[in-house]
Amino acid sequence: MVTDRDQPTAVLRFARIPGLDPLLSGLIVVLLLVDALITLAVEVLFLPLYLGSLAFPVVALLAAPINVALVYGMESVTDRVGFLFAPIVMWVFGFMVCASRGPGGDIMLGSDGRTLLLLACGVLAPAGYMYYRSQFSR
Repeated sequence: MVTDRDQPTAVLRFARIPGLDPLLSGLIVVLLLVDALITLAVEVLFLPLYLGSLAFPVVALLAAPINVALVYGMESVTDRVGFLFAPIVMWVFGFMVCASRGPGGDIMLGSDGRTLLLLACGVLAPAGYMYYRSQFSR
């Protein structure tokens, strides 16, 4: 007897919301993409937070679960594995915009460890989650 576990599958099966209207699905996708940019803006604004004289980049650590939640939210509306990472692509695009010089020469993200920590937490945690889902959730 051959079971589904014996057959190699190229398509991952995630927990989609059954019977979701395609229009509502598209609206949720757009809201998740906009939410990725909004959360990045809040993270960039609170990244230079200090406790006394000590740098305290707690928002960099909060970027990891927030971005994993964005990917998890995309799982509920689409079954395309490649499209699940779309909020993180928007987040990285916004990160690159914030890291570049503006018209007045201002840079929102400096060249320091806090910025690197924000980028690592914002990208590696959802990538690890996607790897976990693709390898161990069949």
